[in-house]
Amino acid sequence: MKTTEITHLLKTAWQNFKRNKARSILTSLGIMIGVLSVVLLIALGLGLKNYLKDQFESLGSNLIMLFPGNVFSDEAGAGGGFGPGFAGGTEFDEKDYLTLKKIDEADYVVPVFFKSMTLKNNTGDSRLGYVMGVNEQYFGLMNSTLIAGRKLNRSDILRKTKFTVLGQTIAEDLFSTPEKSLNKIVKAGNERVTVVGVIEKTGDREQDTSILIPYTTSFKKLNPDKSFFSIYLGANDEDMVGPLKEKVETELLKRYDDDDFSVAEQSQILSTVDQIFGIVNAILVAIGSISLIVGGIGIMNIMYATVTERTKEVGIRRAIGATEKDILVQFLSESIILSVLGGALGLLLASLIVLGIRTVFPAAINLVAVTLAFGVSTIIGVFFGVFPARRAAKLPPIEAIRYE
Repeated sequence: MKTTEITHLLKTAWQNFKRNKARSILTSLGIMIGVLSVVLLIALGLGLKNYLKDQFESLGSNLIMLFPGNVFSDEAGAGGGFGPGFAGGTEFDEKDYLTLKKIDEADYVVPVFFKSMTLKNNTGDSRLGYVMGVNEQYFGLMNSTLIAGRKLNRSDILRKTKFTVLGQTIAEDLFSTPEKSLNKIVKAGNERVTVVGVIEKTGDREQDTSILIPYTTSFKKLNPDKSFFSIYLGANDEDMVGPLKEKVETELLKRYDDDDFSVAEQSQILSTVDQIFGIVNAILVAIGSISLIVGGIGIMNIMYATVTERTKEVGIRRAIGATEKDILVQFLSESIILSVLGGALGLLLASLIVLGIRTVFPAAINLVAVTLAFGVSTIIGVFFGVFPARRAAKLPPIEAIRYE
């Protein structure tokens, strides 16, 4: 198609849109909302994926986590995937912790007791948070930054002291500032502990709203079973991660079966996160596409109405030499322009919303979202515009001129 023909089609389409401004705007609005929905859902899905990856990567690349049950199923393929996990499996205890401490490649070994609880300050104000029983190596392994007081030390673990280090969020919720929380009492169930330090906010809600106590102290009232939710291990040398994982598995297999536990490297966790969010994004796109289909049906209905209104015009154009192809291209181009215009507006609005969201959440628009915005809106314009356009092209000239 020549440039002059394209220019003529655009001018004709624009004149027709101006004659029916409200109808044109409402038609594009349907596609705009559909594209906006799809792009925003993809952006939020990517944001959640980025958030989780940032949390894992902030721990360093040399982290190994032990979980109860078969978290990473071999049935999911070479990349692994989520298996039963956490349901069934073993409960780790202090014997496991002491055994793993003997592994030479392990520079950090941290037992983790974890429980959701209502936490109260000395005036009775309460917040929902978490109690984590850990040892003194937790802070080094998690790259925690102290902003007030001190961290737990080896003496606290051995003496089973009733001291705690707070996450910044729970410290501010209960005591307004980290500094004011020092030497104050926090009550978790029937256990009362004294605040000796506060660590900087990480962005991980669980850690930021946790009180960290010696794992030995948790054995008294909070954790009478003396079991651990997980055990974290770390190596200072990245080359030692592989050998460390192998030795951990070897030691645990002396006591448990294969399906009783999972040993996960940082890279394996991140790979699984990628797989999960690939599926989640596909589902989100499918949900958002429903609104695109609705918008497409709206375009088809409007174009059918337009064909009916312009029947006499079609007859006149055919009478003076326009071919069926000319009529088909004219109406189809109008449908496509409406769709692409709606897609562009939807993408622009979604971009502005994402820019606002990014100040608090790492949402992102990628090439897939942009391609979907323009590709799908163009396809919808063609698919739902071709039927009314064919109807217009097939009208007999004489009958079309006589149409009232």
